[in-house]
Amino acid sequence: MTDVGGGNFRVFDPATERDFEDQAQPARPAALRDRLRQIDAEKQPPRPKVETPHSKPEPPSETSEKPDTPAPGENAALPIGVVLEVAGAGSQIAIDIQRLTDCADDPDPSIAMTGQVGSQIKIRVGDSWLLASVRDQRQDRRAEGSIVANIDFLGEGKEEKLTGKLHGFRRGVTRYPVPGAMIYPATTQDLRQVYASDGRSSVQIGTVYPTKDIRAGLYIDALLGKHFALLGSTGTGKSTSAALILHRICQAAPDGHIVMIDPHGEYSAAFREAGNIFDVSNLQMPYWIMNFEEHCEVFLNSEGHERQIDADILAKCLLAARQKSRLASQLSKITVDSPIPYLLSDLGAALQDAMGKLDKATNSAPYMRIRNKLDEIKNDPRYQFMFSGMLVADTMKDFICKLFRMPGGGKPISIIDVSSVPSDVTATVVAVLSRLVFDFAIWGREEKTRPILLVCEEAHRYVPNEKNADGSSVGKILSRIAKEGRKYGISLGLVTQRPSDLAEGVLSQCGTIISMRLNNERDQAFVKAAMPEGARGFLDSIPALRNRECIVCGEGVAIPIRVSFDTLEESKRPASDDPSFVELWNQAGGEEDQVERIVARWRASS
Repeated sequence: MTDVGGGNFRVFDPATERDFEDQAQPARPAALRDRLRQIDAEKQPPRPKVETPHSKPEPPSETSEKPDTPAPGENAALPIGVVLEVAGAGSQIAIDIQRLTDCADDPDPSIAMTGQVGSQIKIRVGDSWLLASVRDQRQDRRAEGSIVANIDFLGEGKEEKLTGKLHGFRRGVTRYPVPGAMIYPATTQDLRQVYASDGRSSVQIGTVYPTKDIRAGLYIDALLGKHFALLGSTGTGKSTSAALILHRICQAAPDGHIVMIDPHGEYSAAFREAGNIFDVSNLQMPYWIMNFEEHCEVFLNSEGHERQIDADILAKCLLAARQKSRLASQLSKITVDSPIPYLLSDLGAALQDAMGKLDKATNSAPYMRIRNKLDEIKNDPRYQFMFSGMLVADTMKDFICKLFRMPGGGKPISIIDVSSVPSDVTATVVAVLSRLVFDFAIWGREEKTRPILLVCEEAHRYVPNEKNADGSSVGKILSRIAKEGRKYGISLGLVTQRPSDLAEGVLSQCGTIISMRLNNERDQAFVKAAMPEGARGFLDSIPALRNRECIVCGEGVAIPIRVSFDTLEESKRPASDDPSFVELWNQAGGEEDQVERIVARWRASS
């Protein structure tokens, strides 16, 4: 193909077009290393040459022109690269590979990691230091010995005049660098200033990677005030990490109010000393505390048009049963949602009376469906924790006090073990407990009640996305808490292994995300979409995290950090350890007695 538009023309050759385009691009400073060496020479005073009468001139060698390898203490003061482009949230930089090699042997672990994906670097801007995180790397094809990296700005701090160290770090950027600005390694001392507490109450959960002694803390008010989520695939140490964070919060606030929904019975062992454990044996949740929607989930099995008919019947009969209570006579108005005690026998009698009326709008089948379900629940011992005849008394105040730890008596957390709750009412029980937290906060606004933290393990089961949603009340109330809870002093903690299965928008309501390793690409993409741009470099390393490591981003930390969790004491760990097949399969004896005990417990609870 030829260009004959003018007197001169050129022949288009695809094989040489790449070279032509490279020539059209502004030339990368091929002398990047030379420029860095020049700055090095300007910073370092010339070394005096010591001569003796017997000294002989050194013969020239091939390596005499190569620069001396910087001493370990000098790496921090020498630049490693230069800024190429600047944008609002980040920048593109060029880094000298030789300087990275020099820094790799530095005893300071932060300097040794400099330039790698997820590491921190700093840029001098006037009399300040701008801190940034390396997001990615690629080879610079236009300059030998150089790599190109994209960085995300994290924040800025002042530069000490005498030492050049960073201090007074603040999140955000007020002054941007210009292309050509020099890049320097961030030292452990710099990071210590960045991660140092600014005076706000915090809890320490581990050490900042890659340092060995910088403690990683979470700001309690910021963490709880805007919700948080703990994410991680199975086997990454998620349950132990959740227990660690809650133990630290309990130690910092022994008179706090924490309610945790435990669907697998893992956390009872971890908080036996620090909290109260509730299960079907001692929960004693009164059935009449349910609202009308929750009653429908328990008593109605029909679908479609029949369900609407059944709901209308249940509403009339439930209101009639509540109106028979002595407490109802003291109130000017009650509704089907009013938490007023009533007798199950009164509800059955109301159904029987309505079914016997000649002017009823339908046949007797809907009444019989509801009545049969009511009798089934009353006679089934599995539901006695909730539908016992002993729970008819007005125990609402006592139930709320023991559930919300008011007073806590030095045990600020309630573990609600729902693993033994019948599966058909588990979601309803969680909905009731969650709604109690929300309603208590709303009706207590004038009292300025103390904030409550609600932690929901396996959150994707109760707040599913639209694809898996079944319209249950628990999904509605938890979504509402996520959106409105902080206005009423409710903090929500979501713990899940499948963040992509959470309801849309719930994760984005969490101001702090603590992400452990996620193996599923869909989950990784979901988490990245919920986080700010400045955390992208950290979030890209989520698949490469080791067990008991996490990335923390959001309001609970000064800047995104990678954390190695502390080791939790054996007595404070949840019962979630994986069994050792080799060890257990090499043990013999006592199997029959063990099976007999298991069968006895099985029958007693079924």
